[in-house]
Amino acid sequence: MTTDWKVPADEQPEPHEFAYDLDRALSSVVAVTARVPEEAFTADTLGTERAGNGVVIRDDGLVLTIGYLVTEAQEVWLTSNAGRVVPGHVVAYDQTTGFGLVQALGRLNAPAMPLGDSRKVETGDRVVVAGAGGRTKAVAAHVVGHQEFAGYWEYVLDKAFFTSPAHPHWGGAAMIGSEGELLGIGSLQVQHPIGRGRVAPLNMIVPIELLPPILDDMLKLGRPSGPPRPWLGLYAAETDDRIVLLGVAGDGPARRAGLREGDAVLAVAGKPVSDLAAFFRRIWALGPAGVDVPLTLDREGDVFDVTLTSADRNRYLKAARLH
Repeated sequence: MTTDWKVPADEQPEPHEFAYDLDRALSSVVAVTARVPEEAFTADTLGTERAGNGVVIRDDGLVLTIGYLVTEAQEVWLTSNAGRVVPGHVVAYDQTTGFGLVQALGRLNAPAMPLGDSRKVETGDRVVVAGAGGRTKAVAAHVVGHQEFAGYWEYVLDKAFFTSPAHPHWGGAAMIGSEGELLGIGSLQVQHPIGRGRVAPLNMIVPIELLPPILDDMLKLGRPSGPPRPWLGLYAAETDDRIVLLGVAGDGPARRAGLREGDAVLAVAGKPVSDLAAFFRRIWALGPAGVDVPLTLDREGDVFDVTLTSADRNRYLKAARLH
């Protein structure tokens, strides 16, 4: 990861514009680098070397980040704004929210950022979206949307935040509120149409309100309690009011059942689908991982039914190495 880039000066936050200690809050954000074995399930899609950000949320050095940075990681390093580098241990990642937790195995000497109440955030609110590295790696932004988000990898958030201007190194970045509190964790950059064929980049942020209900279980179990959702191992998108497969993952259920790129999903268990979030939710409503999932497909005009036996996605992933 290169560190010589800077957020444009006119987009950086200025301390006098905030009621809290901006520099102290920014010092809670650390750099996260991870290495993943080449044979890992996610190596082909997410890479074997990953870099992003995380936020210290407890005085003992617990760091909250976005899960894809540390999924299947066998080696993790955390770097504070002061340049202190310590190893980290992956405690947990949650496929439902997208959060990941890493425990620093040495003193980061970085303060913990308090968790805020993201339920109170409104469109138009001013926030700071911060990566590791202080003011030059932070963006003074606004919340421009708070709505449902569906990701092609079998992922749905009921409400996600969207912020502008976009942070260029968004993965695991902190969304900081008006009192210096953590309101969300950066996940993606998405393109938003603004008319006349133009688009503007936005950051998609996972709300922090999703963390407290699962935090204790993640620390104890490495995941939230309860049965896992059924997973099919497919990538899908909405195209002309149809759900079209972009591909299939590894040796997952979709590949085993013979699904292919370009297949269109017309129905789940006999119920028509044309919306990506509804498609995934109908699968999850059938039962826990292992449940059979009947799909109606259209393959180049040939309409047919196929039943997949779903799986627990976590069983395909390498467990974190114990330290």
